[in-house]
Amino acid sequence: MSKEYETVIGLEVHVELATKTKIFCACSTAFGSAPNTHTCPVCTGMPGSLPVLNKKVVEYAMAVGLATNCQINQYSKFDRKNYFYPDNPQNYQISQLYLPICHDGGVEIETAGGKKIIGIHEIHMEEDAGKLVHDEWEDCSLVDYNRSGVPLIEIVSEPDMRSAEEVIAYLEKLRQIIQYLGASDCKLQEGSMRADVNLSVREVGAEKFGTRTEMKNLNSFKAIAHAIEGERERQIELIEAGRKVIQETRRWDDNKESSFTMRSKEDAQDYRYFPDPDLTPVVISDEWIAEVKARQPELRSEKLERYKKEFDIPDYDAQIDAAKATSDQAERMKAFHAAEDILIDQDSVLAPLYFYTQPYMLKDNIKGMYYTPLGYFFFGYTTQE
Repeated sequence: MSKEYETVIGLEVHVELATKTKIFCACSTAFGSAPNTHTCPVCTGMPGSLPVLNKKVVEYAMAVGLATNCQINQYSKFDRKNYFYPDNPQNYQISQLYLPICHDGGVEIETAGGKKIIGIHEIHMEEDAGKLVHDEWEDCSLVDYNRSGVPLIEIVSEPDMRSAEEVIAYLEKLRQIIQYLGASDCKLQEGSMRADVNLSVREVGAEKFGTRTEMKNLNSFKAIAHAIEGERERQIELIEAGRKVIQETRRWDDNKESSFTMRSKEDAQDYRYFPDPDLTPVVISDEWIAEVKARQPELRSEKLERYKKEFDIPDYDAQIDAAKATSDQAERMKAFHAAEDILIDQDSVLAPLYFYTQPYMLKDNIKGMYYTPLGYFFFGYTTQE
C-alpha cells in the first residue's frame, strides 16, 4: 500500500426501550416468549387498526437526548418509511425523518489518543420490525411478529470516528448512559442494542468523503471491531486496484469473519417518506422537559468529577468509590478495571496481599492431592490408604 488512508466512521445505534408495552399498542415487549404470542391488529398491520403513542417512549427518548447534550424538538412528527419485506407487516415503518425528537448533541469519549467529542446528528423514535427465522432444513423462512412494534430510539452520530477503538469507546459511553437512565438494558446479544456501521476511506488530508458502505448484523463489540478492520482493508484493496467502492449494505458473518453484499444502499428518497396521517404531532412543553430533567440520575462521569472535587481524592480513589457505590456488576468491573489502568500507567509495582480462598474438605486417608494458590487441584499422584 503506497498511500496512507484515513477511515471515516459514523454509527446508527438502535436501542430497544425498556417499556412494558409496545410503542403504538398495548402488547407486551417481554423478550423470549413463544412466537407470535404478543401481537394484535395494530402491530401486525391489520386494515382499520390505529396506532396510539406510548407516552413513556417519548420520555425515555427525551431522557437520552438530555443526557447526550442534545436539543429537544418541542414539536416533532412521525413519518412513514415505505418498504416491502416479510418482517414488516404494514409495508411501512413508522419513524421520524423530518422532525426528530432530538438533534445536535454529542458525548465525550476517551481513548489512548486522548479525549474527543463525538457529535450526535439526531435521535429519533421508531418501531422495530418482526424477526425472520430461516429454517435451512425445511427450506423456508418463518416470521415472528412479537418484536414488531417494540419501541426503538435510533441514535445517529456524525462521521467523527476514525478507528475501531473510538467506535467501541463511543458505544460503551452510550450504553453506560442509557443503562444509568434505566431506558434500556442494552444487551447486544439479545438485540436490545444494535449498531450499524457506516464506513468509508479516503487519502489522508483529503476533504471529500469516500463512498460509504453500511455494515449490519453486528451483535458484539468484538464483531464490530473485526468488521471495521475487515471493511477498511477491503475498501483500500479496491481503491489500490483502481476499482470503485460500491455504496451498499453488507452483512457481517461472525463465523467466517467476513462480510457479503446484502443489497444496494438506499437513500431517503428511495423510501418515499411522508407524514403519518394516523398520528398527531408530539408537542413537548417546557414543563415536561423540566420534569424529565429533574428525574435524571447522576451519571457516572459526573459522579467521578463530584467525588474528586468534594473529597479532594485522586482518580484512582474516585474509581474505587464509584465501584463501591453501585450494585451493577458490569459497572463495578468497569470501574475496577479503570482503577487498575491508572496504577499500570503510573508504572506501579503491584504485590497481591492475598489470594481468593476456596475451602475444601479432604478425608484423612486421601494422600498426594495437591492444591495450588491459584486454585487448581491436582490428583495425578493421589492415593487412598
